[in-house]
Amino acid sequence: MASKRIVAIGGSDAGISATLRARELDPDSEVTVVVADAYPNFSICGIPYYVSGEVGHWSELAHRTLADLKATGMQVRTDTRATGIDVTGKRLTVHDAGGRTEELPYDALIVGTGAISVRPPIEGLTGPDALGPQHGVHMLHSMGDTFGIMQTLAARRPKSAVVIGAGYIGLEMAEALTTRGLNVTQIEALPEVLPTVDPGLGALVHDELTSHGVEVITGNQVSAITRDPGGDLLRIRATGPDGRTFTCGTDLALVVVGVRPDTGLAATAGARLGVKGAIDVDEYLRTSLPDVYAAGDCAVTHHRLLGKTWLPLGTTAHKQGRIAGENALGGHRWFAGSLGTQVVKVFDLVAARTGLRDQEAVDAGRGWSPATTASRPDDHKAYYPGATPISIHVTGDTGSGLLLGAQLVGRRGAEISKRVDTYATALFHGMNVDGISELDLSYTPPLGSPWDAVQVAAQAWMNEHHLDVQRRMLGVF
Repeated sequence: MASKRIVAIGGSDAGISATLRARELDPDSEVTVVVADAYPNFSICGIPYYVSGEVGHWSELAHRTLADLKATGMQVRTDTRATGIDVTGKRLTVHDAGGRTEELPYDALIVGTGAISVRPPIEGLTGPDALGPQHGVHMLHSMGDTFGIMQTLAARRPKSAVVIGAGYIGLEMAEALTTRGLNVTQIEALPEVLPTVDPGLGALVHDELTSHGVEVITGNQVSAITRDPGGDLLRIRATGPDGRTFTCGTDLALVVVGVRPDTGLAATAGARLGVKGAIDVDEYLRTSLPDVYAAGDCAVTHHRLLGKTWLPLGTTAHKQGRIAGENALGGHRWFAGSLGTQVVKVFDLVAARTGLRDQEAVDAGRGWSPATTASRPDDHKAYYPGATPISIHVTGDTGSGLLLGAQLVGRRGAEISKRVDTYATALFHGMNVDGISELDLSYTPPLGSPWDAVQVAAQAWMNEHHLDVQRRMLGVF
């Protein structure tokens, strides 16, 4: 078989995973990755830890160096922007930093353009006089954004910061800026922080933020960011559910209210878009365009419980990219699907989730009758010092007993990420809640219990929602 020319657009998780896989499978293939900036294969997820100072130098955020990537035999075109796809002629038009235009021929093209920050309709963020990094107002989704924040921290030496948004990045950045010694206020429009988990669990994260000095304001929509006429101070105006408006002053404002898929290039070429405007792909990561694949945050996500959705996650991007790279060579591997498994550390607390919450399961339209049970088992045997409770919400279908999802919040040493992975594995294989008790999990008193916390929580769900079923099976009434 003749070697193929593979071109990937995007130097983050999906694009690099795709090109690495292509080179791994076919060392004779001609593989090129086009990177819009100078930072291929950098960990965007690690940015808060560089801002906090826990990661000493920005270069440490690179999964692989540029030299490492080139050593695989791929071509890496940094500071090069893809501007057009000629689907019929199979050519990608690119512009480099020197202003030169070139057309790259391909046999298969992989679009991994990722996502871009949402710029909400806040006065001061839009229009010709919009405030930006030079005024101490920042978005955060790239290494360029990161350097802008670090420059503000070095040049302006801010004493305070307002973080607008309390999702994963917002929470991590509230911790990072607090660690740097800033007085941080966090403003969230929804009723509780970390809205991807149930409000009762989000409240635990809220308390953790407060205990570390972060002022948390929920249920307030920011409407304007303005500059104080007398100096560099920024004014943040927000409105609460009762219609009352308040204003607070700050030296630095960080807006992190989510991202949207970056699909302009593919859409202009005629690619069909799907959920949330992401590029529509099938299970093999094929777009509607011939010999064009898409992977990562720019593409729809195949979810094992929901079907097609859009759920931008680094883990998903790595998996999708690897599959796209293989299929671009002529492979036939399909993406097994995501479960939305996520975890975040907020100071000394860890929150995680996988699968679906109650309303998400209802909205899926699969005929489920979901219910959630909350429990607080210890992370290990209570007689061994240091045991701490884990707040666990297990969601299952009351009709079939099928496990639908789980959420956990606990201390950093309570192995929250390991335990959510147990639920994720059970979900992946379509297990019932009751089947979790049958798993042969490890045990030693300093680390767990004969019935692990994930099993205790599953048994609590069974006792609340399926005890009568079990009794009828036993003939006990």
